[in-house]
Amino acid sequence: MAGDNTVCRVYLVRHGVTEWNQSLRYQGQTDIPLCDYGRRQAARLAARLAGRLKVDAFYTSDLSRAAETAAIVAAPHGLAAKPQAAFREMNFGRWEGLTAVEVRERFPAVYRDWLDHPLGVRPPDGETYAEVAERTRRGLAEVVVSHPGRNVVVVAHGGAIRCIIGTALGMDLNLFWKLRTDNASLSIVDYPEPDRGILLLFNDVSHLPADLPPVPANPSGGA
Repeated sequence: MAGDNTVCRVYLVRHGVTEWNQSLRYQGQTDIPLCDYGRRQAARLAARLAGRLKVDAFYTSDLSRAAETAAIVAAPHGLAAKPQAAFREMNFGRWEGLTAVEVRERFPAVYRDWLDHPLGVRPPDGETYAEVAERTRRGLAEVVVSHPGRNVVVVAHGGAIRCIIGTALGMDLNLFWKLRTDNASLSIVDYPEPDRGILLLFNDVSHLPADLPPVPANPSGGA
């Protein structure tokens, strides 16, 4: 159980690595699966949580890289993860599949504006970071209300997790890129109420030993 019979403790997990993570490409809502390395990362996290944590529910983005990570982590608990589109990565539109260098070369003006003001600037055919923040806020509030006093695991994406944690901290989400979220990382937030988050742990990858180091993060926040 979390601290008492009202606090919902949320374990935020970023999905394991994909080939596009390794090449630092914007994935967004393109449905890229885990690579073998990512599955090994997820298995290490599953081993960390198995047997020492009573989890009452698992939720996941409905994109395959998150859903597969969630299935691996949930298996020792005998639970199935519930897919929720609210926890998807940001839709990067026409930037998906490109590296930051390629985006900067092909879309110089909007990319520069987006780096400064992602909350209000929309990548071509994509969504703003404000839209991501709102859908993740609603999705997490539903989880918290449904599980008072329980432990819940939510498997999502770098951008979605930055939104959730940045909102809990009262951050200016235009500065979301200052929050690093590694693949297969674990963060923990307590929610006494749906709109009150207390950060307990951030971007912990201690379950990934030297033979499974974190993959370098995209410096502009692409996931």
